Amino acid sequence: MGWKYLLFDLDGTVTDPREGIFNCVKYAYRAAGMEIPPDDALFSYIGPPLLDGFQEIGGMTYEEAVEATAKYRERYSVTGLFENRLYDGMEEALAGLKEMGYEIALATSKPEIYARRILEHFGIIKYFDQVVGSTLDGSRDRKADVIREAFLRLELAEEDREGAIMIGDRKHDIIGAKECGIASLGVYYGFAPAGELEEFGADFVIQDVEQLVPFFSR
Repeated sequence: MGWKYLLFDLDGTVTDPREGIFNCVKYAYRAAGMEIPPDDALFSYIGPPLLDGFQEIGGMTYEEAVEATAKYRERYSVTGLFENRLYDGMEEALAGLKEMGYEIALATSKPEIYARRILEHFGIIKYFDQVVGSTLDGSRDRKADVIREAFLRLELAEEDREGAIMIGDRKHDIIGAKECGIASLGVYYGFAPAGELEEFGADFVIQDVEQLVPFFSR
């Protein structure tokens, strides 16, 4: 299979962010004077860009979604990003993959400034050759755009891109990988409902963090 470049999603793939995301979505709903959805409905906010989530899941207008996103970030930038935990075994997996010679990049729809702080907080930024996220102004928030930016920062020529694979837990990761013409590895220890990753065409699927190193050792 000849992969050399591993592009990792963050939320639901490297860390479990549910506490912070849930609390910040609730904060945004309260600020908007809207009824807060039950927790089982809030899982859908993990993965997609916030603007999309507030419109598609919350039924907000674009203008309302912009306001809700600003309120979300008001809390997230101070408190929410640290209401988070590293998946068990993730640091060991990243260390093992680096030892095997892989170049590793983060490719997340989370704003890059927050993603970098999270990796620093958990002491794992040393395993990443590049950290790529979305922009606060919304000019780069689609997963495909984030992946393309990762290509640029990794200095991948067109012919080198077949050596890249996107690793993520939601359909957005799979769709973005397909749009960019690279393979995808879906992980089911994150937040995808059963069958989602296969439905959207993940090339490979694993069930837990412990399978990462063996998968890339084949």
